[in-house]
Amino acid sequence: MATHDPELRKELDATLQTRKELGPEYESELVESFLEKLDTTVDQRVRRQFAEQQMQVARGAQPPRARAAPGGGGSGYAERFGFATVSLVLAVPLSAISAVNAGLTGLIVSWAGIVGVNAVHASGFFKRSRQDAEQDGDGWE
Repeated sequence: MATHDPELRKELDATLQTRKELGPEYESELVESFLEKLDTTVDQRVRRQFAEQQMQVARGAQPPRARAAPGGGGSGYAERFGFATVSLVLAVPLSAISAVNAGLTGLIVSWAGIVGVNAVHASGFFKRSRQDAEQDGDGWE
């Protein structure tokens, strides 16, 4: 645990002492009891963090995820890598279909489309267009 909870630490010590006194036949019940307390503690922490985030959003702050990504959300390395990977995976069957049905011309056209889609995505054109529309009040969603 990165942050030690003194109450949880006391509970664990008490559970271990109780196990020493009662013996291994009560071990499963003791472990189950401690896990329930741990689960309750985790639930309380998650609820508290969620409430804090909701308060920040209500006060006008951006959610933590939107702040973490450069450009306001989702346009980081992982998205670009995922888009390129999906693009290349789909390029294989598209190439085969176009080469079989239209020969070299079809293959060139399909790869031009794949390169074009990746170039538009990399330029961020659609993201900028969406942000402009949201600022104008048109909203794409």
